[in-house]
Amino acid sequence: QELGRVADCGVAEARAAVRAAHEAGAAWGRLPAKERSARLRRWYELMMENKDELARIITAENGKPLKEAHGEITYSASFLEWFAEEARRVYGDVIPASTKDRRVLVLKQPVGVAAIITPWNFPSAMITRKVGAALAAGCTVVVKPAEDTPLSALALGELANQAGIPAGVYNVVPCSRQQTAAVGEVLCTDPLVSKISFTGSTATGKILLKHAAGTVKRVSMELGGHAPFIVFDSTNVDRAVAGALASKYRNSGQTCVCTNRFLVQKGIHDEFVEKFAKAIEKELHVGHGFDPKTTQGPLISEKAVEKVEKQIQDAVSQGASIVTGGKRHSLGKNFFEPTLLSNVTTKMLCTQEETFGPLAPVLKFETEAEAVAIANATNVGLAGYFYSQDPAQIWRVAEQLEVGMVGVNEGIISSVEYPFGGIKESGLGREGSKYGIDEYLEIKYVCFGGL
Repeated sequence: QELGRVADCGVAEARAAVRAAHEAGAAWGRLPAKERSARLRRWYELMMENKDELARIITAENGKPLKEAHGEITYSASFLEWFAEEARRVYGDVIPASTKDRRVLVLKQPVGVAAIITPWNFPSAMITRKVGAALAAGCTVVVKPAEDTPLSALALGELANQAGIPAGVYNVVPCSRQQTAAVGEVLCTDPLVSKISFTGSTATGKILLKHAAGTVKRVSMELGGHAPFIVFDSTNVDRAVAGALASKYRNSGQTCVCTNRFLVQKGIHDEFVEKFAKAIEKELHVGHGFDPKTTQGPLISEKAVEKVEKQIQDAVSQGASIVTGGKRHSLGKNFFEPTLLSNVTTKMLCTQEETFGPLAPVLKFETEAEAVAIANATNVGLAGYFYSQDPAQIWRVAEQLEVGMVGVNEGIISSVEYPFGGIKESGLGREGSKYGIDEYLEIKYVCFGGL
């Protein structure tokens, strides 16, 4: 159903937004950090006061179950709260000089206008995680939300206005799929833009990096993942199943850090698969996002459903077994049953590419070295998970997994205090945590001579 209509911005509007951000930048950057902090804090408070309405917008836009949407709003607002506090902790340095007539200072200053390009799966949190840090640092922003979910970005803009964020500091450029490529190119090539922060697919990230190279812009990229979830023989199987359920099926499998491949050691493989299947059938409920019983909403599009179907068909044709699920749900074309596959091998598509849907493929392994080798045999490295009760093994595997974030005996690892980001082709830079604000700051060295 049509929810509403928003402006379909193009190149001209994108350039106007960049100019507005540039013109507002000097005044915003010169505000005392305490004042920027207060306005970000007020923005956070307004989000929490309006959390029910903001959550309903998310569920209406992308189908996420309302309980998850409420969780996203709390998570989203927490970035404004966190960076409101971090705004007052952008410290420089005094460096001991090499000669007695000099004094050496290091200043941290805002990079300037930041272009923020965000995805549809977390239409609020992916904005505040970037914008909170940028505004705290003294930058201004131009946000291009995903074409599927512009309403969340616009709602945040309304609350920013109410919080006293000056005009031109937070700008939104919604656009259709047809305009996206041109608008993205403007944001990555306009010389008034100093920084690009993008969350999305690796393929799109590479295109944006090429555009940004022309003017040597600062970039942060949080790109695709292919998360392994390793279950060793020593683990508590019930805890591993609970972690697997949370990690795989949150947002119907549509998160960058969702588990994509389950690697289960031979000794507990059959027990894990049996208990995992029972948990899926008992605890997961496909339905409309506004139904309180729903844990699994629709996928974002029929194309997303077709990708899941293709991976299942490929796996079954090569000998995999469907333990539970495996087909579209009777509710409608974008709904898909939570699915578990066994007898999976590394030759199947579902273990070679990111799924972004409710499909859990399980591979059996024998040795720790084998599991680590399979987990690392990919060109991306965002998140990885494993369950073990062996302390020595925990240290070995945590250090050897080629990912930016590791969950040990834990399936949900995101929090505002923790540095979020990947290695290899999963991206550049870190978001959230004390490190997140550094992505929007330049370091300036000042030498005072003749003293």
